[in-house]
Amino acid sequence: MKKGDLVKYKSRKFLTNGVFGIILSELDDGYNVVWQINGRLTEPKWYLWAWAGSAMILSSLWVQVQIDVKINEWFGEFYDMIQEALSAPNAITIEEYWASLLSFITLAGMYVAVAVLVSYFTNHFLFRWRTAMVEWYHSVYDKARKIEGASQRVQEDTIKFSRIMESLGTSLIEALMILVEFMPILFGLSIGIPIFFFGEWEYGLVVGALLWSIGGTLFLIGLGLILRLVGIEYDLQKQEAAYRKMLVIAEDDETVRPKTLEELFDDVRQIHFLSYIRYLYFDIGRIAFLQANVLSAYVFLAPAIVAGVVTLGVMQQIIRAFGRVEGSMQYLLKAWPTIIELASVYKRLREFERQIDQATVTAGQEVR
Repeated sequence: MKKGDLVKYKSRKFLTNGVFGIILSELDDGYNVVWQINGRLTEPKWYLWAWAGSAMILSSLWVQVQIDVKINEWFGEFYDMIQEALSAPNAITIEEYWASLLSFITLAGMYVAVAVLVSYFTNHFLFRWRTAMVEWYHSVYDKARKIEGASQRVQEDTIKFSRIMESLGTSLIEALMILVEFMPILFGLSIGIPIFFFGEWEYGLVVGALLWSIGGTLFLIGLGLILRLVGIEYDLQKQEAAYRKMLVIAEDDETVRPKTLEELFDDVRQIHFLSYIRYLYFDIGRIAFLQANVLSAYVFLAPAIVAGVVTLGVMQQIIRAFGRVEGSMQYLLKAWPTIIELASVYKRLREFERQIDQATVTAGQEVR
């Protein structure tokens, strides 16, 4: 490859490869981990950031989940101690009580320290991801500048995409780690305990949590598809971009009529009002289901609580473990609005890149 040649980098390769985005460029002889602009190799640093950064974040998530497991054990021991203290005067000493609280403070402090460090590192990780995307857009901006909404795609959508992808990616991996750690705990705690609907079946609590979570997730996904939430987000951004572009043009072009601006703003108003109505229906289902989650564990434990076969500490452990498993299985449910936003951003970026490809082909034909 000659110096000065521009290797065409298709952003979808960056968007879809790797957990947090591995950069690949498409060459005539296959795929490589570098692209070349004006003879400068830039990808090795992004390759290192992608893998090393992902490893750092994943390791930190694993540590956080392990601390969470220890906190769940603490809940069981602490509430058993509370039950013992309430059953008879001076059943425990004040030193034991303070020591138990101190152990929780230690665990919570470790969790907070890891979370803060991960948050700080992730901010740098996200900006480098955005930089990797923006570098290519800058290299072809002479062709992209005439495309409607080009400035918004490069400035706003790149940071939105990297931030949302990181958030969804880490949340998904954390949810999987929690399932791996807490499902055996929930199974062990539920052995020999009568469960609503399932009786004394040893898998009753685990299956109950899975069925409840999966059922609610499928319901809301179906509701989102029926309401076309992804399409409405895309249309909304498209109308906003058209209105914003006309405002910019009007700053230097006195021939732009106020009526034109009003017509564009009417389109913006209509699409916003339509989105409010559709999200109203979606939020009714989503919020109602999330509120019902508060009682789900108590419903399944009702026979055991009434029969008095569980201590207060065991009940707290079960409810917390049930909530963690249930929350992990409801990943799509809780993240669905964010997924809709991501799909809209991705759709806009892909359309933007398609238009850049067309502009590049047109420019090449004019040169010939």
